[in-house]
This record gives sequence, C-alpha cells and structure tokens, in this order.
Amino acid sequence: MQSGSSDRRRHQGWRFGTPLVFLASGALFVVSALSSEGTDLRPERSTDLASVVSAERRDTEALQARVAELKADVQRLTDEINDPRVEEELEEVEALKGPAGLNPVHGEGITVTLTDSPESVQETTTKESFYLVVHQQDIQAVVNAMWLGDARAVTIQGQRVISTTGIKCSGNVVRLHGIPYGQPYVISAIGDPDRLFDAIMDSHYLQTYRYQSTLPDVQIGWDLELEDQLRAPGYDGLLDLSYANPVAGD
Repeated sequence: MQSGSSDRRRHQGWRFGTPLVFLASGALFVVSALSSEGTDLRPERSTDLASVVSAERRDTEALQARVAELKADVQRLTDEINDPRVEEELEEVEALKGPAGLNPVHGEGITVTLTDSPESVQETTTKESFYLVVHQQDIQAVVNAMWLGDARAVTIQGQRVISTTGIKCSGNVVRLHGIPYGQPYVISAIGDPDRLFDAIMDSHYLQTYRYQSTLPDVQIGWDLELEDQLRAPGYDGLLDLSYANPVAGD
C-alpha cells in the first residue's frame, strides 16, 4: 500500500517536474540569445597578437576618420561666420598650427629603429627579459634626444608626435594616440641630420642601450639611418586639452 502511494508520488512528481525543467531550459536559451545579441557568449581566445593589434588599430582608425569628418564640418561652419573678431582669432590659430604640429613637414633627417632581441637569443640567454624587449622609456629617450637636436618634427610609426602625445606600454605592444603598435618601432625626425646625430650619440641613456645591443646575450635591436627626404604628416587627432589659460603679458 505504501509502495503504491510512493510510486504515484514519484509519477506525479515527474508529470509536473518535467514541464518545469523544459520551461526553465527554454528561458535560459532565451536569456542567452538576448545577452549575446547573436554573438558567441564564449568566443575562442585569440592568441595571435598581430591579429589583435590589427583589429584594434582598424577600430581606432575608423574612429579617427570620424573625428576628422567632424572637424571638417566644424571648420566649414566656422569659415561661414562673417565676423572680424572670428577672422582675427582664426588667423592666430592658423599661425600656431605649425608650432603645434598640425601642419605637414618635409625634409632631410634621421630614422632610428628599435627592435626586441632575436628569438634565438631570448631562448638561450640568462639575462632577464627586461633587457630583451623595447620599453616605452627607450622610445621616449630617442624622441627626447631628437628634440634636443632641434628636430622640426618627429614621428613614431608614421604618426606625428606633439606636446600631448603619450607613449604607453600595453603588454607586448606600445600604444600611441590610442593605436597599438608592435615592433619594430620606427622613430623619425626631420631636421639637420648632423645635429640630430650628435644629440642621439650624446644621450647617456642611448649610449647604454647601444652598448647592450652589442652584447651577444642581449642583442637588443638598434639601427640608425640618415635620410635625404622624410615626411611628417600633420597631427589630425584630438588635442587632449580640456581648457586653456591665456599667458599674461609683460
């Protein structure tokens, strides 16, 4: 008697429990579909650094193109304003574009290329990994030496360097204006090649770097070339300034 009653309870439990399980499962499928918006909730991890860098660079470049379009719209609307005071301010802005790095520059100069140590060295050396890769301070040391050599314009990976440019390491890549770049890091300066060369050679930091590039168990990459013709594009990104204060006159 008790056995039959127990069997009925189990049978009734399955009768009511099974639909509930199916309903709960269906709800989970619906939630998953809404959350993923048609994408994979567990995408495969990309271990290809070059692909990741390329994808991020495309996204950033697309945003930069949109910024350029909006700046062009602003410029067009500004040009349509017929006001002597506005025209006077625009003339002042135009005069400051060159020093600010917003105009393209052409001329002779110098190019320095930095690279990580060869893989064959990295696999066999007893040196710490710190000595085997290019760091942001290495790139900054080259740029600073170029400015000391009276560079008229400096580029990194073809991007114009201005006063608000930040060079930041992010894993195995360096970010410049939000775009990730892998090695080799190509740094060019337009100016008097002799003065640029002397400034780079006189840098104590770069003297140490070049010495390490000659060590068999380091071989950090260093290459310097004098250039007959270089081109530095005008910076066309956002200027990271939230406000400005006028300089008081004498």
